[in-house]
Amino acid sequence: MKVIRGTIITIIIVFMLLMGIAAPAAFIGLAVFLIGLYFSNQHRKDKINFKKSGWIMAAGFILSIFLATADSDATETVNEPEKEQIQSEENEAEKKAEDEKLAEEKAEEEEVKKQAEEQERLEAEQEEKQKQEEEVKQKQEQEQSQAAESLGLELVTVGRVVDGDTIEKSDGRKVRLIGVNTPESTTRVEEYGKEASQFTTSELTGKKVWMQKDVSDTDRYGRLLRIVWLDIPADDMDEDEIREKMFNAHLVLNGYAEPSTYNPDVKYSEYFRKFGREAREANKGLWSLGDEGTTKGDLDSAAASGTSSNTGNSGSNDSSSAGNTTSSESGSESYKNCTELRKVYPNGVSSTHPAYDSKHDRDKDNYACER
Repeated sequence: MKVIRGTIITIIIVFMLLMGIAAPAAFIGLAVFLIGLYFSNQHRKDKINFKKSGWIMAAGFILSIFLATADSDATETVNEPEKEQIQSEENEAEKKAEDEKLAEEKAEEEEVKKQAEEQERLEAEQEEKQKQEEEVKQKQEQEQSQAAESLGLELVTVGRVVDGDTIEKSDGRKVRLIGVNTPESTTRVEEYGKEASQFTTSELTGKKVWMQKDVSDTDRYGRLLRIVWLDIPADDMDEDEIREKMFNAHLVLNGYAEPSTYNPDVKYSEYFRKFGREAREANKGLWSLGDEGTTKGDLDSAAASGTSSNTGNSGSNDSSSAGNTTSSESGSESYKNCTELRKVYPNGVSSTHPAYDSKHDRDKDNYACER
């Protein structure tokens, strides 16, 4: 019994110690319990006559429990504001984090929206720019078309080059360039003929050019007679524009052709002669091979022009009726151009006629100034 009683008391004391640790006020109950235990031991030893020690121990145990519970409630009551403050701080922190997240999401949405608006603005500007460019282009094309029409220009594509002064359109029609004569490079070859042909090939093959008629439409071989413009001139009689934009002029200016005038296509003949003299003075191209060049043209001297003795011709031989005509004792006749020659010989003259001059034989068929 003593062992059981001691074990129970030990358990009670340990339990009360734990309560005292959790709630210090419970130690009061433990003290009362120990006092009661002391009285009980003294009574057992008959040292005192106190029979109520068990009640004191019970009261101490109960008091310990009561004080522990009361202290716990008080502690909870005291800590409640702190808990509420901590909870409030946590709630505020969570709310702040949530607000920050919402702010970030809103900022991202605004940035995306801003980028979308900027993209739309750029696309709208680009579209407007393209629209304006298209309007400008259409206006330019319209003005270009009106300018071309006013100057009698026709837009064509060059299919191939026959030689320096003859080309072929993409539709197969051959075109003889007006007012110029390049050295031959096809059925026969004259000096600098290949160079002239190569220049024309490099400049015109596959290109779109503007063609202009003077007076004649075709020659006796059915070839179109045309001026070739690389770009539409504002004024087709302005020398600077002729130098810059007319391909016929380029041939003469660069020494690939001699000026060669045949009536009635004389619109640019004075310019061509001027350009030819410039090229000859600079020894350009075919002029570097001699003052007479390498083919026939307007700048050939009278001494170099081909003549022959009078072997008879069915045409009139009345040279006195032609202006700008000279006669030599050998019977040869010289005319400034085909207009003057046709006043005397309306149908032209053959190479055996004394009035024949190779510079008037444009197509080199041994017949000058034929119609």
